[in-house]
Amino acid sequence: MSEAATAGRSTARTDDDGLLTGEAVALDVRSASALIRAGGTAIDVAVTVLLILGVVWLVSSLALDEAATNAVVITTIVTCLIVVPVAVETASHGRSLGKLALGLRVVRDDGGSIGFRHAFVRALVGVVEIYLTFGGIAAIVGFLDPSGRRLGDLLAGTHAQVERVPVPVSNAFGMPPGLVGWAATADVARLPDALERRIAAFFRNLPHLSPASRFRVARSLADETAPWVSSVPDAPPEAFLAAVSVLRRERDAAALRLEDERMARLAPVLEARPNGFPER
Repeated sequence: MSEAATAGRSTARTDDDGLLTGEAVALDVRSASALIRAGGTAIDVAVTVLLILGVVWLVSSLALDEAATNAVVITTIVTCLIVVPVAVETASHGRSLGKLALGLRVVRDDGGSIGFRHAFVRALVGVVEIYLTFGGIAAIVGFLDPSGRRLGDLLAGTHAQVERVPVPVSNAFGMPPGLVGWAATADVARLPDALERRIAAFFRNLPHLSPASRFRVARSLADETAPWVSSVPDAPPEAFLAAVSVLRRERDAAALRLEDERMARLAPVLEARPNGFPER
């Protein structure tokens, strides 16, 4: 990470593809929308209000004079609105009860963890844009900002990102039964990357294709794949593409396993120190 990121200064910007650091490295993160952030904020606000009301009820039950009561109430409000949020976000590196419930985390615009300064600016501005205006300023700024940031985020150089991502559904399939014998002797060269991506996209989008489009696309891809296969089996285009994909997957996996085994055997030699070299 760059020195600017280490020092906590925000050097990132946003573009159409997402977040970019100061070194023009794209961050593969998903910014939280204003709507989901509003849900997390509502949980935090509800907890804060209940905490303040609980302290006020406790103070009212004590035999304190008016000055002492006012001092305790003011101290409680400042603590709940400023001190507690700053302490929680700083200690948890950008999480609170509402963000934890919805799987969110506040980070710097360069992707690093927030510090005390960021949490303090967010909490201080949040008193105005969330509590004093009943969330009006935060809602307007959040819906206008492409990344869903509120005013406190803009001033602190932070944004909220979604940490919970859906588990990818595996669409792996095996060798078509009618081509098992062919696969034992077939010679399939490595396909061009663009062609491999189109074949993978074809199988990924199969449920959304009509039968006519499915056959047409499969035939086109099979024609492009045929020059890289010897011999070409007499099979439907879709089955042919499935067999080629499975065969390449298995052979690439076998090559990676063989490479790992060789590197494991070489590890003692590669990690050993020369004879007589002192330990440091």
